Amino acid sequence: MSNQDFQRARGERLGALRAAMARHQVDAFIVPSSDPHLSEYLPGRWKGREWVSGFTGSVGTFIATAAFAGVWTDGRYWTQAEHELAGSGIELMKIPAAASLQHIDWLVATLQPGQTVAVDARVLGLAVARLLSDALAARGIKLRTDLDLLDEVWADRPALPAAPVFEHEAPYAVLPRADKLAATRAAMRELGADRHFISTLDDIAYLFNLRGSDVNFNPVFVAHALVEPETATLFVGDGKVPPALRDRLLEDSVQVAPYEEARTALAALESGAALLVDPRRITAGMRAAVPAGVRVVESVNPTTFAKSRKLEGEAVHVRATMEQDGAALCEFYAWLEATLADPHRAPLDEVAIDEHITAARARRPGFVSPSFATIAGFNPNGAIMHYRAQRPGCATIEGDGLLLIDSGGQYLGGTTDITRVVPVGTPSSEQKRDFTLVLKGLIALSSARFPRGTKSPMLDAIARAPIWAAGIDYGHGTGHGVGYFLNVHEGPQSISPTTAPEPHTAMEPGMITSIEPGIYRPGHWGIRLENLVLNRTQATTEFGEYLGFETLTLCPIDTRCLDLSLLRADEIAWLNDYHAQVAARVSPHVDGAARRWLDTRTRPI
Repeated sequence: MSNQDFQRARGERLGALRAAMARHQVDAFIVPSSDPHLSEYLPGRWKGREWVSGFTGSVGTFIATAAFAGVWTDGRYWTQAEHELAGSGIELMKIPAAASLQHIDWLVATLQPGQTVAVDARVLGLAVARLLSDALAARGIKLRTDLDLLDEVWADRPALPAAPVFEHEAPYAVLPRADKLAATRAAMRELGADRHFISTLDDIAYLFNLRGSDVNFNPVFVAHALVEPETATLFVGDGKVPPALRDRLLEDSVQVAPYEEARTALAALESGAALLVDPRRITAGMRAAVPAGVRVVESVNPTTFAKSRKLEGEAVHVRATMEQDGAALCEFYAWLEATLADPHRAPLDEVAIDEHITAARARRPGFVSPSFATIAGFNPNGAIMHYRAQRPGCATIEGDGLLLIDSGGQYLGGTTDITRVVPVGTPSSEQKRDFTLVLKGLIALSSARFPRGTKSPMLDAIARAPIWAAGIDYGHGTGHGVGYFLNVHEGPQSISPTTAPEPHTAMEPGMITSIEPGIYRPGHWGIRLENLVLNRTQATTEFGEYLGFETLTLCPIDTRCLDLSLLRADEIAWLNDYHAQVAARVSPHVDGAARRWLDTRTRPI
């Protein structure tokens, strides 16, 4: 579709939405970036904000009134949003962080008492719904949650995903499904509940040892689940669970029911039942279905904690996966350097980076898919935190500069996520300075020890300190949890200044988290270095148990970008030790050009 045709279609969509608002006497309509499962990455059916606005970022809220339309999103997406919203008449509303709810403040300040705001409760998180309802009520503004206006105007709206569900089997599924269900029921009893309703897709995939392909990059499937004292019900689309798998589920007292019956099952709960729900992981629409006679217990899903704390058997598979992923990266980077050095080569662009790095991973055992859309940004594009190269329009990699590559893979034995920056031509002294400061941040946090139970957001400053010392900062969190052949972004831990240090964010043994500090110079270059690390007990003293990080990611950090004068002796020792480990563990999996590249890039400095 040409840009002119796209702009015309977007205008028609917004016009149709406003006409539907007028029919229903709605003064403002909200389209959040979510689905009935509050997913980060959405199946096509629920990409309503993208459909109406054209903004494709994973975080954002769209609001339309009769005279205004805007998208609220945080700094990671401002450059992208400015480009995608250009010429649409839809305003970019900049907010300071992904957790911000400034659009609620805007509604309260803009609308008048007696006016009506509408949002589909089926895709609105319960916690956000409560904040929205209270804020509007205080202003005398009405809230309707029974309307899905997109259904009225989105003629070719995608259907529910139909891909089959499959089992995550041993040896990779270390803990049997029956054991996970038993542990979940034990946690329910401790919380005083005898029923538990789950909507989040990675929690469901973890609990039942099942996987799917309904969401790009995340091996999950669209479903709800209800866990009861002796049985459990999986609400999933017809035909998605093959008969043989359905029989195996029945052996563990797990029944399969149609996806649409989940709300009905909640409504049918008997009076006196005690239902556990996570208010941050259930929609307002599902919560509203619970009868008044049911006692509702609100707490974090037990599976959220369980899946974050990888078992030692799972860690063994993750380490093996990291060796294979590292080998794939060696093959890719050997190809990249040889290609860039060839004076007779055809032009190389950013999209080719994604194609070749994915192909290298696909040759490795256990590979299933990328774990997110590869970010390959050369020079100014590297400063766009969630950049996605597309043809036409992406950059050609030539001349001098820095190429940032953030990529990852889904393997049967784990999920990977890594960022590296490589020099093209000769890096400048300023680029080397920034690169070295980012490395110092990575080393600082990678080397830290801290008491077990430390709230994960409190660790963020350790990585920023060397960067802050130079009067520089970066506009994203330092680390996120990572799943085990599950979502590449996983809670409950989050090493970020925008995450509240609540009890459920405590660091515990077995958690896998990213460490990814950065420096971004808009219009010039971006630098981010990212490794995944595993929480492990390092010492037990009279002051308690202390955790530290085992670095899992195995890929060289390019020493050609370093300003050695900025590194202390202990930081150089850390880097040399890391490279020695990378060489020892990855070299058995590569040969030829990849082995030669690995040997060169892991030489001590």
